[in-house]
Amino acid sequence: MTAEELRKKYIDFFVERGHKQIPSASLIPENDPTALFISAGMHPLVPYLLGEPHPLGKRICSIQKCVRTVDIDSVGDTFHQTFFEMLGNWSLGDYWKEEMIPWSFEFLTKVLEIPLKRISVTCFAGDQDAPRDEQSANLWKKVGIPKERIYFLPKSDNWWGPAGKVGPCGPDTEMFFDTGKQKCGPNCRPGCPCGKYFEIWNDVFMEYNKTPEGKFEPLKQKNVDTGMGVERTIAVLNGFDDVYQTELFIPIIAKIEEISGRKYSEVKNKKPMRVIADHLRAATFIIADGVSPSNVEQGYVLRRLIRRAIRYGRALQLNEVFTPKVVEIVIEVMSDVYPELQSNKAVIFKLLSTEEEKFSRTLNKGLREFEKLLEEIGKERVLPGSKVFFLYETYGFPIELTEELAKEKGISIDKEAVQKAMASHQEKSREGAGKKFAGGLADHSEIVVKYHTATHLLHAALRKILGNQVRQVGSNLTAERLRFDFTYPQKMTEDQINQVENLVNEKISLGLPVKEEIMSLKEAQKKGALAFFGQKYGEMVKVYTIGDFSMEVCGGPHVKNTKEIGKIKIFKEESIGVGKRRIYARVVE
Repeated sequence: MTAEELRKKYIDFFVERGHKQIPSASLIPENDPTALFISAGMHPLVPYLLGEPHPLGKRICSIQKCVRTVDIDSVGDTFHQTFFEMLGNWSLGDYWKEEMIPWSFEFLTKVLEIPLKRISVTCFAGDQDAPRDEQSANLWKKVGIPKERIYFLPKSDNWWGPAGKVGPCGPDTEMFFDTGKQKCGPNCRPGCPCGKYFEIWNDVFMEYNKTPEGKFEPLKQKNVDTGMGVERTIAVLNGFDDVYQTELFIPIIAKIEEISGRKYSEVKNKKPMRVIADHLRAATFIIADGVSPSNVEQGYVLRRLIRRAIRYGRALQLNEVFTPKVVEIVIEVMSDVYPELQSNKAVIFKLLSTEEEKFSRTLNKGLREFEKLLEEIGKERVLPGSKVFFLYETYGFPIELTEELAKEKGISIDKEAVQKAMASHQEKSREGAGKKFAGGLADHSEIVVKYHTATHLLHAALRKILGNQVRQVGSNLTAERLRFDFTYPQKMTEDQINQVENLVNEKISLGLPVKEEIMSLKEAQKKGALAFFGQKYGEMVKVYTIGDFSMEVCGGPHVKNTKEIGKIKIFKEESIGVGKRRIYARVVE
C-alpha cells in the first residue's frame, strides 16, 4: 500500500462516519508558547478539546505534519524520525469507546486487511488515579480480539497526558502488529523493544483533567483522540522493518547514493543516509513554514538538523554543497500533498546553501582545534572524552570523525567518558524540551484570552498606521506578554510605535463588542476578514469582529468586550529576518 492510498483510505473512512477533514496546521504553533513545533495531530485542536466549539462540528479528522526532536540523536536507526505525518480523528464531546474501538478494528482488518492473528492490543491496568479499563478490553473481545492478546499495562505505557503539569488526559488503548519474529523471552509483549510487536495506532480516551494539586477530575467534555503514523504504518503494511525502505524515502536515499557514489545496502552507509534523508526532509518542511536557521527556538532546531545532516554527509565524503540536491527530491516526493514546499522552493534552496557553506567553515575550524588537541596531549595515546565532546558541542564536530582522525594518528579516545558526556547532554536536551510544556498546551487563562484579543487590535492598528503591507506571520502568548510577528520592511520609528499603541488603547477604552460568527472561508474573505494563514483553514471558519475596527478569521477564544483587556504597553520592537518585525506588549494597570 502506498502512502497516498493510506491517507485516502483513512480520511474516506472517517468522512463516511460523519467527520469533517481539516487541513494540516503549520508546524509552528500559533499563540502557544509551550511548544516549539506541532508534534501531534491533537496539538492544533487543544482549544476544542478543552470545550471551545469547532466551526466544523464535533467530528474531525486530519493528516497533520509533525516534528519531534526530543530523540534527535536516535535518528539513524530503522524507525526514528524527526518529521512525520500523523493521521488522526477526534470526537469533541461526541462518540466514545463503544464507537471508536469497533471502528479501529474495522479499519485495521477490513480496510487495511491486516489478518486478525497479527493484531494485539493493550489497555490501561488502573491505579490510584483511575480504574482498570475493562470497558475497552471487553469491547476488543466483542469485536474478535482473543483474551490472550489483550494486555493490561501501567500508566507509563497506556496513558496519554497531560502534555504539561495540568490539563486533559486519560487512558489509551494501543494496537500492535505482530511482525512474526520470535519472542525475545517469556515476558515479551506489545511495547517490548525487541521488535516483535510494532505499534500501529493509538486511541486516547480523554476523560480526566489533572489539576494543579495533582488530582484527576472528570472532564466536562469527554474526547477521543487518535493517532496513526503514515511512515511506520506503510512500512508495516509492505513488510518492511525499515521506514527508509518505503516509497517516501527510497527516492531520497537513491539521490544520496547517486551524489555520494555509495550504496545504502552497505551497513556503514545506512546510518549516515538515514540521518541525511530524515533531517533534510524535516528542514524542508520547517523552512516552508517560515523558519530560518538561527541560534534560538525553532531556528536553532532547524540549524541543528541541517548541521547534523551535513556532518553525516562528510562521513559519505560529500564535501561539496549537496543539501539542495537532496531537498529537490524531498519536494518532488511530498509537494503533491504539501504544495507549500513547491511555492517556497527558492527560499528553501537559498537558506540550505547558505547554511551549508557557513557550517563547512565551522567544520574547518574544528579540524584546526583537533590539531591543537593533539599538541596538548603530546605523547599521550588517549584523547580525553571531555575534549572530544568539547569539539562536538562547540564546533559541531562529529564524534565519529574525531575517532577516525585519532585512529589515523594511532591515538584512541576515552569512549566511556564521551558516552557519559553525551548522555548528560541528551538528558538536558530532553529536560529543555519538557520545560516547554511546563504550563500545559495552549494556556486559556483569563489573561491569555485578553492578550489573544489584543493581537487582533494590534494587527488592525499596525495596518492602519503602517499600511496594508502589514500581514501577521505569527504570534506567541503567555500570561506575562504578547508577541506579534508581522511583515514590514524597516524598523518602526518611536512615533509609529506610539501611534499604534495609542490607537489600540483608544479602541479598548471604547468598550467595543467582540462578535463571533461561523461562515465559509470564501464568505469571510468576501466580507473583508483578514485570513493570512492560507492552507491551514477548513471549509468553515470562525470570524471575530471587533466593532468596525477589526475582522479576522481565528479559532478563539476572545473577550466579549474590549474594556475587559485594560490597557496595553508596547515595550519592544525588533527584526526577526528580512522583511519581518516583532512586537512585544503587555497589559498594564
